[in-house]
Formats: sequence, C-alpha cells, structure tokens
Amino acid sequence: MRRFRREFHPMAEINVTNLVDVVLVLLIIFMIAAPMIQSGVDIQLPKSSEAPRDVSTGIVVSITKDKAILIDNYKIEMKDFESRLKTIRDVKKYRPVYIRADERVPYGMVMEIMAKIKNLGIDNVGLVTEPEKTL
Repeated sequence: MRRFRREFHPMAEINVTNLVDVVLVLLIIFMIAAPMIQSGVDIQLPKSSEAPRDVSTGIVVSITKDKAILIDNYKIEMKDFESRLKTIRDVKKYRPVYIRADERVPYGMVMEIMAKIKNLGIDNVGLVTEPEKTL
C-alpha cells in the first residue's frame, strides 16, 4: 500500500487582520487616555480676562497649593530649583518659562521663584492664568 506524503510549505503571506485589530484598539485607548495625561498637576489658577497662552512651547514651572515645585511635571526641591532649571534651559535653549502657581500660594513664594529664574538670565517669563467665564 502506498502512503501519500504531504509536504507543508510555509506561507509567504502575512495575515494582517489581527495586527490591524490590535492597532485600532491601541489607538482608541490612547485617544481616551491622552487628555487625562495632559492635565498634569492639579492647580487652581487665578482668573484673568487675558486670553490663555499655549504653554506647551516653553518650560512650565508649577507651584501647588502644598508649595511643591514642579518643572515640566517633575517634582523638585527648592534647593535644587536653580540647578535643575539651568540644566533644562541649556537643553531647551531660548524657550520661555511659564509659572503656573495655585491661587492659594503666597505671593512671596511666587516672587522668590521668579527672582531665581531672573538670576539665571531668563528674561522671557510669563504667569499662567485661567480665563474668566463670561455669560
């Protein structure tokens, strides 16, 4: 009796259906998660009639109500503030510095941070506020 021998050859085609499914699911997850990630530090900004600025182009210094200092969402100590900001400024040359301070932070602390920024030779400093709601 003669047996037939089957030979299996590898497929030269790639089935991309499963790959497309995974990519679409990941895309949906990132679309939902991206706005939550961008929100960053919870700060209640003071209100102003000035139009909001796009702070994504500069270095953002945040001061929370608990007097914690963050540079671009990375928490640092006050004693390390100048050295860290100098390092970041050397990497991101000619970028403006924006101060986002909670409205409950004492004015003196905001001025102390601003003085340290000015001592580093950074003249392009802005204060970030929240626009007033008009009816």
